[in-house]
Amino acid sequence: MRRVSPQAVAVVAGLVVVAGAAVLGPTLFGDAAEARDLTNRQAEASAAHPFGTDDLGRDLFARVVVATRLSLLLTLGAVGISVAGGVVLGVTAAVLPRIPRRLLTGLIDILLSFPWLLLALFFSVIWGATSTGAMLAIGFAGIPVFARLIYTLAASVANTDYVRTAGLLGSSPLRTSVRHVLPNIMPPLVVNVAAHASVTLLSFAALSFLGLGVQAPEYDWGRLLNAGAKDIYREPMAAIGPGIAIVLTGVLFSLLGELLSEDRRPVVRAVRETEEPAETDSGEAVVDVQNLRVSFRTDDGSLVERVHGIDLRIAPGEVVGVVGESGSGKSVTAMAIAGLLGPEAQVECRRLAFRGIDLRGRLSAAQRRQLGLEQAMIFQDPLSSLNPALTVGRQLTEVSQVHAGLSRGAALEKAVAALDLVRIPDPARRIRQLPHEFSGGMRQRAMIAMGLMGTPRLLIADEPTTALDVTVQRQVLRALHDARERTGAAILLISHDIALVSGFCDRIVVMRDGVVVEQLAASDLDQAEHPYTRGLIACVPGMNTDRSRPLPVIGVAADEEVPV
Repeated sequence: MRRVSPQAVAVVAGLVVVAGAAVLGPTLFGDAAEARDLTNRQAEASAAHPFGTDDLGRDLFARVVVATRLSLLLTLGAVGISVAGGVVLGVTAAVLPRIPRRLLTGLIDILLSFPWLLLALFFSVIWGATSTGAMLAIGFAGIPVFARLIYTLAASVANTDYVRTAGLLGSSPLRTSVRHVLPNIMPPLVVNVAAHASVTLLSFAALSFLGLGVQAPEYDWGRLLNAGAKDIYREPMAAIGPGIAIVLTGVLFSLLGELLSEDRRPVVRAVRETEEPAETDSGEAVVDVQNLRVSFRTDDGSLVERVHGIDLRIAPGEVVGVVGESGSGKSVTAMAIAGLLGPEAQVECRRLAFRGIDLRGRLSAAQRRQLGLEQAMIFQDPLSSLNPALTVGRQLTEVSQVHAGLSRGAALEKAVAALDLVRIPDPARRIRQLPHEFSGGMRQRAMIAMGLMGTPRLLIADEPTTALDVTVQRQVLRALHDARERTGAAILLISHDIALVSGFCDRIVVMRDGVVVEQLAASDLDQAEHPYTRGLIACVPGMNTDRSRPLPVIGVAADEEVPV
């Protein structure tokens, strides 16, 4: 059990006192706050009147307690307006095309160039010197702050692998934002909301102190501070009392943000393991690509082609390895097949089909559901591919719940079985953990398990063993092998290591500079004819390699021989 810090206890206790004063204050202290006693007017602080009395003999301590409700309601209302408006503007700016996005973010930046309190004073003139007008003024003045914050946070998360995977699975933009983007921007957002609540409380007090906020006969801490400041030299507690309430409540809001931003794990119940082996398809190709060309638009608007008319066909259950140096177009080809390239990419092809589904046009809801269940992408970096704010169990169950329509319990049961299949120990416990609690190899195997939550027919593994030691590489490849044996899925494996691919795949596709230079069976690798393929083979040291000589280097030209 995690030890509760003294700070947390103090903050919770303080907030309970403030909330109690807001809820019960008018009932318990309302009569004392309004009762006039002219014979005891402007009395000094005493046990009967801790903050003294005003010029009508009303108890100032009671009035401070009663004013808690109005002060908090106005503060929370203004913060709600700021956050809601900021979310709308920030998310809108994140999803707009480039030119409208720049215009909107430019407008936000212009508004941010003005001091926040100056905007609040400007809006208070528009809506008038009332409590409602002050709430609207301070709320609208805070919108640009949250709009810029939310836009920046959302933009940093929107291009991560797990968000792109959600798009591959058919998740709508709204659902993706709620489930994957908002949880990851929530900690800094909560901290800023709490800090902003503290500043908003001070701003309300300032407006009321200046006569631009709450008007008589209503009163909040700012009006009480104004009244007490007029007689501060004779009786300081008349002004110090409401000042203490403002400062302590503001500090509590700030400390609350730190507590709410601490990591908390959702609770997911353990379930038993059940998994039915999938039937292996036969017949039509899982992937059929003809004359695929992929171009990217540069800053000046021109197109640069990176993949130059390749053909690729993957049969059911076949394991195909794509090898080549960095920049050869391997990952771009895989992302084009998975439909994960962004709007800056332009894909042209004669045919691009997955199990008979033409991926070039608009897909129906049934086709998107089929793709979400039958196609899985395993990215190179599992730490950025898994959502750090959600447990592994919640992420694994998404496919089964969204596309297969399984209940939460059934999806969890299937997730435990999938983790067990990829040889993650104690899956019923591990499923409740967050990704950072997994080792690198376990995270990669959890990604493979995620691909098994549907009815996979194609697993695209984009360099799944990069940066892993040989022991963990073997575990990941064994997990892929077991997944293929259990489900009958085809595998498209992308790697730099031709030795690894030759020992795992049925067929090898060699790419260089966006072109397929050679295709051959893995068993015939020693019969490779293209100089580039032979160069890749020569770069892999073997038992008979002469260690007195430097390792060979692949030539610059595609047809350049490499010494062996």
